[in-house]
Amino acid sequence: MTTFFDFSPAALAKLAQTDVARALEEDLGSADLTAGLVDPTRRAKATIIAREAAVICGQAWVQAAFQQVDPAAEIIWHVSEGHRCQADQVILEVHGLAHALLTAERTALNFLQLLSAVATKTSDYVQAIREVPSAHASIVDTRKTLPGLRLAQKYAVRTGGGVNHRLGLYDAVLIKENHIAAAGGVAAVLRRAAQVAPAARFVEIEVETLAQLQEALDAGATMVLLDNMGLAQLHEAVHLNAGRAQLEVSGGVNLSTLRAIAATGVDRISIGTLTKDIKAIDFSMRFAPTPV
Repeated sequence: MTTFFDFSPAALAKLAQTDVARALEEDLGSADLTAGLVDPTRRAKATIIAREAAVICGQAWVQAAFQQVDPAAEIIWHVSEGHRCQADQVILEVHGLAHALLTAERTALNFLQLLSAVATKTSDYVQAIREVPSAHASIVDTRKTLPGLRLAQKYAVRTGGGVNHRLGLYDAVLIKENHIAAAGGVAAVLRRAAQVAPAARFVEIEVETLAQLQEALDAGATMVLLDNMGLAQLHEAVHLNAGRAQLEVSGGVNLSTLRAIAATGVDRISIGTLTKDIKAIDFSMRFAPTPV
């Protein structure tokens, strides 16, 4: 199992191939009955159009969707990955067998609309922090992802300018309230983490009070999650920390609260809604009026 984030072109292509194969199997079954009405030798050109402004993300998945059905399909992108498009802008054109383009259409659009939505939302949050002169916080994702599509969504967060948190339960340690209680306290659980998970990418401990923060810092914590603290507490936490650990904020974060939170001087702001509460970007595919 992957224990790091590898979003190189080769790794993305492999991930997209796997995701798309599963999606096509779900959609296609034994045959596309409707596309079977089309002459199997007819070729066509289609365009995909954005119906709203967005950050484009998911090109590897779109490529895989069309080319798994028609390996000779040619795709020409008019908007690069990670770049913004405008409403009614042509994003790409695709040339290939007409029945294959029809079969792949929904799968390609499903990935494009989801991943572009995640990238767009992340970009909006990143841009909002840039508007705060004193802020330096990163926008961080969570494990609140669609089952089976976590890597794809975390890639989309990166495309939008965000930072990935842990991939799963196996690559890093996030100690929460119940872990602290079960292990016998803050200092005890941090000692245990050093013994049990020395190769973890990071060890982070969640605290809910300034007293817990002090206890965690005294025990050598290097990353602390400040859970559901108000602005006054966050300012105090940053002062108390004095740069000893990375401070992350979670809970109650949205675009209306983000700037004030970032202005406290915290290092990271994790937001589950980047991947959990997503409104798909509206794209549509249209065939050229005549065969090409």
